[in-house]
Amino acid sequence: MNRLKNFFATVGPGFIIASVVLGPGSVTVSSQIGATYGYSLLWVTVAASVAMGIFTAMASRFGVKQNISILQAIAEQYGRWFSALIGVSCFLMASSFQFGNNLGVATAMDGLTGINVKVWPFFFTGSAVILVFFAKKLYRILEKMMMVLVMMMILAFLLNLIFTKPDLIETMRGFVPFIPHEGMEVVAALVATTFVLHVAMYQAYLTQDKGWGEEDLKKGFRDTVAGIVMLGGITLMIVMTSAAALHPRGITITTAADMARQLEALFGPLAKVIFNIGLWAAAFSSLTVNALIGAGLLADGLGIGRSMNDRPTRILAILGMLIGMVIAEILLFTQTNIVSLLVFAQATTLFAVPAVAIGLFLIANNRKVMGELTNNWKHNILAVFGLILILLMVYYKYHQLVGKI
Repeated sequence: MNRLKNFFATVGPGFIIASVVLGPGSVTVSSQIGATYGYSLLWVTVAASVAMGIFTAMASRFGVKQNISILQAIAEQYGRWFSALIGVSCFLMASSFQFGNNLGVATAMDGLTGINVKVWPFFFTGSAVILVFFAKKLYRILEKMMMVLVMMMILAFLLNLIFTKPDLIETMRGFVPFIPHEGMEVVAALVATTFVLHVAMYQAYLTQDKGWGEEDLKKGFRDTVAGIVMLGGITLMIVMTSAAALHPRGITITTAADMARQLEALFGPLAKVIFNIGLWAAAFSSLTVNALIGAGLLADGLGIGRSMNDRPTRILAILGMLIGMVIAEILLFTQTNIVSLLVFAQATTLFAVPAVAIGLFLIANNRKVMGELTNNWKHNILAVFGLILILLMVYYKYHQLVGKI
């Protein structure tokens, strides 16, 4: 019991990382993949989680090594233009996720209350703005809130997975690499929704905000592992649940109600309510923190602030929230299919990723900055794997968009 208590006392940044990445887009993409392709793409989640883990660990090591921010270090070593490029890229990635979070909140609350979806982005974005602008000690508030929401999601999907009785043989086969040609859109979206590099980079800031130093390196590693295991584990559970509950019945996911049917094994008629609560938790937790992360990285990249509590960061976070809300409202008024939009939003974030990945890789290999915590050859093998994975997905998305022009 004491070990468990100590574990939860040390984790914190990892829960925030998991809560941001596990947004409505992640739930939607995972459900759609399971319903359409069964267990065959489980390996994608594992590959993306490993890549996310190594880049998050690199950022965590920087956080315990240095007192200056990671983008300040990049600016000093490689020029302010590079840190600014990374900051802008991170803000664009966060904005792409942000309108998806608004759509997720709206869809969930519509399912729970029957009140028109167009109302909810205004309400919850307003609530998030109040939290960001007026809350003191924002990190501590977010850390506790994210821990509760993530644990709620884990419990709901784990219990339901047990009741759906997934096919264990097909599950094992799902870890053998296989890419359906016609399914590359959702594969790219699954990679993008799991391997989220602006969130990985922000681990350095969260570690510093926690007050950890080099003596806390093991704590940082444990926290990173906890966050990535939660991230990958929940994603795998959603894919497996959808594969077991929806794929055999040939159900195609086009609405939140379709996704909710995967929870019927455990919750029966309450499945829709339970799923929408989970979707709301995923959306609102990501809505607030994702905006702060994108804003913090942009502010630091430009050299005007870095902390969640800095005024420029909060102003940029509110701007990001408002942009996401406006785009979501436009899409809701045009009555575009929300499930398709969430998948598209996840996939398009890939275009902003390369600059962030390269910056994090370079600073983690800079011995002048990192000293004895510089990447070793094992770290670099995994990091190069992550870079290749991202570049392949970007290449695919580029050719897909060019083909549509």
